[in-house]
Amino acid sequence: MNVTPVELLISDCDGVLVDSEILAERVVLDGLAAHTPRAELEALLHGTFGLTTRDIFTLVEQRFGITLPPALFSELRAQAETLIATRVEPIPGVKRALESIDLPLAVASNSLRHSVESSVRRADLVARVAGHIFSADMVAQPKPAPDVYLLAARTLGVAPERCLVIEDSATGVRAALAAGMRVIGFTGASHIPPSHGDTLSALGVTALIAHMDELPATVARLRTAATGGQ
Repeated sequence: MNVTPVELLISDCDGVLVDSEILAERVVLDGLAAHTPRAELEALLHGTFGLTTRDIFTLVEQRFGITLPPALFSELRAQAETLIATRVEPIPGVKRALESIDLPLAVASNSLRHSVESSVRRADLVARVAGHIFSADMVAQPKPAPDVYLLAARTLGVAPERCLVIEDSATGVRAALAAGMRVIGFTGASHIPPSHGDTLSALGVTALIAHMDELPATVARLRTAATGGQ
C-alpha cells in the first residue's frame, strides 16, 4: 500500500502544546455549577474536552432544561483566558520535540486566535510556529468540522493528505480525519482519562503517543513508511 509523504505538521493547541484543558474545565465547571446540580454536571461534562465552550453551554441547557444567563458565556471565557494566560504550563517536552522535527509547523485550534497566540508564547514556540496559527474565529465552523485544518493546509499550500496532525481530543481527531489528514493521538495531558487512547484508536488515529519524547520518532517512522523505507 502506498503512503502519501508528509509535508506539513499541524498541532492542536490546548492539551497538546499547553496543559490548558484542566484549567479551562475548572472555570467552566465552577461557573455552571451555580446553575445546575454539581454532581450531575460533572457526569455530563466528563469527556467533553475538545468541545467549544458554546457547545458545552448548549449541552447543559438541553440536559437541564434551563436558559443560562446571557453574560455567563463571555464571563467564563474571559476568566479561563486570564487563568490560562497567566498560569498554564507547556506540555512537558513539547518544545524540544517540535524543534527536532524538520517539517513546517502550523497550529489549528478551537480557541480564539489571541488565546492561541498567548499559549504559543507560554510554550516558547513563537519562532517555531512562525505565525502559522489558525483558530475557531477564522472559520465558519469549529471542530469537529474540518474547516480549521483545511484552512491551515490551504494557506500553506499543502494537500490535506500530506498533512500530519497531533490531537488529544475526539473532537479534534474527527475534524482532522474529516479533512483527509492522518492523525497522531496524544494522551499525555493531565485531563486525559486512562481509556482515552482506546477512544482515539477506535476513531482511526494512525499512531498514539503518551509523551512528547515519543513524537519525533513517531513522525520519522511515518515519514519513512511514506518513502518505502528509503
